[in-house]
Amino acid sequence: MDILNDIDLTIFVWINRWVGTSKIFDSLMSLVVSDYLIPVSSSMVLFGIWFGWKTEAMRELHQRSVIVAGVGVLITNLMVSASNLLYFRDRPFDVFDVNLLFYQPTDSSFPSNPVAIIIGISLGIFIVNKKLGSAFYCIAIIYGFSRVFSGVCYPGDIIGGVVLGHLGFSLARH
Repeated sequence: MDILNDIDLTIFVWINRWVGTSKIFDSLMSLVVSDYLIPVSSSMVLFGIWFGWKTEAMRELHQRSVIVAGVGVLITNLMVSASNLLYFRDRPFDVFDVNLLFYQPTDSSFPSNPVAIIIGISLGIFIVNKKLGSAFYCIAIIYGFSRVFSGVCYPGDIIGGVVLGHLGFSLARH
């Protein structure tokens, strides 16, 4: 486990050290990591999918995908909460001097709950629109990178969030 933590820390330090080298990139990452841009955009896309239909069959498929995404988010949140009861990981800024571009969350760093949620939503979108779902999946990965870059998560936290997002969605779909 120490080897994995060392690798995680090494990658984190390498990514986070770039904060402050480009005001434009820092501003972009501050926008991406915010609690608003990606989570609200994802919710708005689900809202559009719920109402974006031309036929009865399309309406049913779209609404079913939104329900599956919502149930997946619920299951994922329960798994993250259970995980946090078993294992609490301090955030990078609690342990190290980091370049922080975001407020200091107080919950466990592992797994990344926001990334898990956005992954689950992107998979729900993918059911009805492969291109849009794929785009949102890429956005979820960028969102995860922004959380590492901004000093609030380790890369392993993001990987854990991706895994739980997939698992929650898979359980909701079956």
